[in-house]
Parts: sequence; structure tokens; C-alpha cells
Amino acid sequence: MEPDPRFTLANERTFLTWLSTALALSAGGVAMAAVPADLFVPWIRTTLAIMLVTLSALAAGMAYPRWRNIQRALRRQAPLPPPALAAVFGYGVAAVAVIALVLIVLSI
Repeated sequence: MEPDPRFTLANERTFLTWLSTALALSAGGVAMAAVPADLFVPWIRTTLAIMLVTLSALAAGMAYPRWRNIQRALRRQAPLPPPALAAVFGYGVAAVAVIALVLIVLSI
């Protein structure tokens, strides 16, 4: 049975949002890597860049499988799968933000 088109389109918008998030995380990682070495401790700057790009890869890599699993559940009228990586993204972005905040405060 075909699901209500509104649910399919909402699922597609969520998929595109995951890709937008991945792009933003990747841009943040590249920007962090491009920060001049004299502003932040180089190894911490590199760690933050790696964390952001890794989160980006996870978001992009999980976007389609998540879309597919939700679409399958909608077609079967089954419960939707939980967002498996929500905690990883929430805590990962929070950790990057806290570390960046500490670096900014220390550089003032």
C-alpha cells in the first residue's frame, strides 16, 4: 500500500535536511582546519576539524538508509525506526561547541 504522499514528502525533506546538516558540518570542519595555527593550539584545532568532518560523513552516510527504512515502515504501516545516531550528533556537536568556546575564551 502506498503511504500518504504528505508522509513521503516529509520523509524526503528530512533526508534533504540530513544532507544539509552534513554539508554544514563539513564546511565547519574545513573552516576549523583553515584557522591560522597561531590562534588555537594546532592539535586541538585539527581534532575539532576531524570531529566535524566525521560527523558530516556519518550524517551523509546515514541519510539514505534512514530515508529507506522510514519509507519501508510507512509502506508497511509499521512503527518508525528510532533515530539511531541522534545522540551521537547531539553530543558530538555539543562537544565541538564547548571545546571551541573554551578555545575562544582562552584566546581573548
